[in-house]
Amino acid sequence: MCGLYKQPAGPERFRSYLRLLQGDSGKEMILPIAGYNPMAKPFILDKISELQDLQAEKRMAEALNDFNRHLPSGDEIISVVLNLADDLGGAWTERHAADFDSKFRINAFVARNFCAPYFWTSEDYSEQRIVQRTLAYAIRTQFWKQHPKPTILNELIEQERFVAKHLAADAPTGYDPKEISRLRELHHTYGTEDDYGLLFNFFYGDAASAALDYPRFGVGELTGFDYAAIR
Repeated sequence: MCGLYKQPAGPERFRSYLRLLQGDSGKEMILPIAGYNPMAKPFILDKISELQDLQAEKRMAEALNDFNRHLPSGDEIISVVLNLADDLGGAWTERHAADFDSKFRINAFVARNFCAPYFWTSEDYSEQRIVQRTLAYAIRTQFWKQHPKPTILNELIEQERFVAKHLAADAPTGYDPKEISRLRELHHTYGTEDDYGLLFNFFYGDAASAALDYPRFGVGELTGFDYAAIR
């Protein structure tokens, strides 16, 4: 991807991106790089350099080697590819919507034995963040391999509880009990619903929904990801 972004932005770089994504077929995904914006602005090379300086892919491989030791033995191989989404200077990457898709709409990846942890040009990187992000996405892939495709709110919550449990993530503290009560109420009321606006709001909150003109259900700073981690 570093080599791709060193090409001048334009039709040829876009075609080069498609060749990486789809090979000669022009149809089938052979490399899971859908999170990258082929027309990202030049500063993305600086963010790639930051990840290279942290030896991001080496850290990911080390974390996955340890993760694999705790999985049942088998012949199935999952290819894990770092995706750097440009949510600062890109042409179309909206952070929350893209994040939702990267976590809950991953059938195209899982069906091809791909896992694509997303990183963002707007965030700072650290070895810990690289490891935790990689493991979280690997655990989601594991969940999809072991369960039917999650579609309703109950199932999305179950997925994120699975992630929080196996990642041993710290549950949020110091939150307003009214916020957790609101999330619990929504869970119990709409648990069997699959409406995208509702699912998005539950996990990303009213502020993110308002920015995209989606319906709001009274979700504040404490979101569905926190709710799943609280267990």
